Amino acid sequence: VQLQASGGGLLRAGDSLRLSCAASGRAFSSSGMGWFRQAPGKEREFVAACNWSGGSTYYADSVKGRFTISKDNAKNTGYLQMNSLKLEDTAVYYCAASWGPSGTVVSGTLYDYWGQGTLVTVSS
Repeated sequence: VQLQASGGGLLRAGDSLRLSCAASGRAFSSSGMGWFRQAPGKEREFVAACNWSGGSTYYADSVKGRFTISKDNAKNTGYLQMNSLKLEDTAVYYCAASWGPSGTVVSGTLYDYWGQGTLVTVSS
């Protein structure tokens, strides 16, 4: 299975950005999906997760109301729409797929595959 995250870039505070996660090699339609991020000098943290259909979602408090996770199973692609970006959103963002527990998966250890990461830099 390969996950290809893309869409990162240099943005200003308040901007919006959509990250994509293209999956290949296994039925993405049956996997849960998560987004995580790692800021410089910090540990990786959970951002958002959805179940196999995208109908059930869960967010970290820090992004709730600003970020939206979604899946397009027909395109084998997941998304993270990020609005009202803040300086503290600067990080490398990783997508991950899980064929384990049903529902939304928060723990990174329960994800089976990870993308390579895409850098999001938010400036003032």
